[in-house]
Amino acid sequence: MRKETGPLPEMDEHAAGHEVLSCEGLSMEFTDERKRNISALDGVSLSINRGVVTGLIGPDGAGKTTLIRLAAGLFTPKTGSIHVLGMDVASRPQAVQSRIGYMPQRFGLYEDLTVLENMNLYADLHGLSAETRTVRYPQLMQMTGLSRFTGRLAGRLSGGMKQKLGLACTLVSTPDLLLLDEPTVGVDPLSRRELWEIVYSLVRDQGITVLLSTSYLDEAERCDMTVLLFQGKVLASGSPSQISSIADGRSFRIETPHHLKPRQLQARMAVAEGIVDAVLEGSSVRIVTSGGKASEHAASEGLTVRPVAPRFEDGFMTLLSRTAGERTDAPQPLLNPAATPAETEVVVEVSNLFKRFGSFTAVENVTFQVHRGEIFGLLGPNGAGKSTTFRMLCGLLPATSGSLSVAGMDLRRARASARQRIGYVAQKFSLYGPLTVMENLEFFAGAYGLRNLRKKQRIDWALVQFGLQKRVNSPAGELPGGYKQRLAMACALMHEPDILFLDEPTSGVDPLARREFWSRINTLADEGVTIIVTTHFMEEAEYCDHMVIMVDGRILASGTPLSIRSQASPQEGKEPTIEESFIHIVENFRESAL
Repeated sequence: MRKETGPLPEMDEHAAGHEVLSCEGLSMEFTDERKRNISALDGVSLSINRGVVTGLIGPDGAGKTTLIRLAAGLFTPKTGSIHVLGMDVASRPQAVQSRIGYMPQRFGLYEDLTVLENMNLYADLHGLSAETRTVRYPQLMQMTGLSRFTGRLAGRLSGGMKQKLGLACTLVSTPDLLLLDEPTVGVDPLSRRELWEIVYSLVRDQGITVLLSTSYLDEAERCDMTVLLFQGKVLASGSPSQISSIADGRSFRIETPHHLKPRQLQARMAVAEGIVDAVLEGSSVRIVTSGGKASEHAASEGLTVRPVAPRFEDGFMTLLSRTAGERTDAPQPLLNPAATPAETEVVVEVSNLFKRFGSFTAVENVTFQVHRGEIFGLLGPNGAGKSTTFRMLCGLLPATSGSLSVAGMDLRRARASARQRIGYVAQKFSLYGPLTVMENLEFFAGAYGLRNLRKKQRIDWALVQFGLQKRVNSPAGELPGGYKQRLAMACALMHEPDILFLDEPTSGVDPLARREFWSRINTLADEGVTIIVTTHFMEEAEYCDHMVIMVDGRILASGTPLSIRSQASPQEGKEPTIEESFIHIVENFRESAL
């Protein structure tokens, strides 16, 4: 997030407007498992000026990572050219690499080395002298807030701190161009904000140029310039305000009637005729229309509809709808909610839960209940104890003390039996990468005890339900991110579990896949499946019926999205967001602990 310290300073007349990166007619192909040529980039032309933060946006497979790797000299383009700092990358890759910093999605930290040892390793690779390190290290440690942790093993750092260390290692050589591929995936809102402050301090204080890719559209809105890629081509480029203006007159906010949950209204609006996009925005639903009729239809149904100023996300979705074409979903009545299960039955009960690892207490006196058909969120910064609590609920980790009941079974006595009633989607892709989609489905069907006709029926259901028919022979590890998520969900639901556990299920997944994912989750919840989810993406937390916010192993806040939002100080004429409330709660706790 950009610091609120005014606009970036003017660059000098020789630096301002100077092209740091330019490409012309850039194309790139790869060969898939069937030896077919797959186009990753197709005739891409763009230029990036000095001292500018440029965001690459687009769905999975759009070509974002490929473009960044070409700029880093890791690939040679099939056709076209790419120049960095005036040098042809294809002919002078090493010269380019000595002038840039590149942080890939999975940065190569050595987890059994300390923070300082990781820094030294990357400084050695760049040939930095001892004198240079003496000056550079304190600057980087102060910038990233890692000064107190130089002796800690990298493997013992939280997700946000690992990203900061990766950025510090990338910056040891003071690059002219910084390439960041999904730098904030898997980190909490506070860490995301701190990383953005670091990025803009580099631009402001050192004149570094930044090219980054991101799955978060709110982050794209913070960039100076954006480039939207779709199927390897540049769909649009311009400032965030220019992209937002594409949706002028098409953005509306609909108040949720009392007899519906906001997520239920969102689900119905998302498939209504003339709707390009529908997302939760506080206790209301924000829609983007392809014309005026959709908002008029909503008003005729008795809903309160108000026009709102467009934002970057609205323009992005409008552009994609124009390119991909209109949906063919049959329109559904807006106010015809599906029969929902009674949410009085408690299916998960946690009381006075503790988990200790030696002298370290990871979870401390945690208590909550989850009801049938409820979407329940476990929120918190990196290292808050969410994943530890999650693993205990799934029966993967024994509690030190306290009680855990899942689907009516005591997890301290019947963990194996309880696991038959639950489905689990891990934070990291945990299926068998070398196996095909079909082989994974067959394996998990067998592991859950499905046989013969029942096994075939459930596999057929999974292939149709998750759109995997054309991918049955593809190795799971080679699927795009959105399809990996679909396969993981299909395997977790193979045995029709009562409770579905989702650990950071949309981390690094593009906006289109996230929308599709939450549509499925809404349907499952309305059918009576209980959902327990951890997420760092606070807009997703709006889909939860109930949530808790954990810090340092303890619950600081618990309630509905409305009650959580009320804990933040509202801005005039604007409802607080979950993210604002989250940051307010966590920062207050940390300040009081000092």
